[in-house]
Amino acid sequence: MTKIDPAFTGQTVITTFEMTPGTCGDLLDELRSAVDGFIRHQPGFISASIHVNDAQTRIANYSQWERREDFQAMLRAPEMRERTRRFAELCRSFEPVMYEVVAGF
Repeated sequence: MTKIDPAFTGQTVITTFEMTPGTCGDLLDELRSAVDGFIRHQPGFISASIHVNDAQTRIANYSQWERREDFQAMLRAPEMRERTRRFAELCRSFEPVMYEVVAGF
């Protein structure tokens, strides 16, 4: 389970996806499959959680990694590149951004 803590020294990645309500379910299926079948088995993976807005036009994937390099290596893996192409077919845009936790309340 994801734990947000300012003392966390690893890498936090928040990936946002923008899509239509008609493709939200398909994209959620692809994301669940990617996390369960591939991503969570990669070196350095700690946790991930997927969030969808009420209008089903945005998905946010919050993930934690031991190191920035672990996340980058996962993205370069051939299987992930193929999955990323499927994500792109189902949404208008998506962007992974690396963050540092600076406060928790």
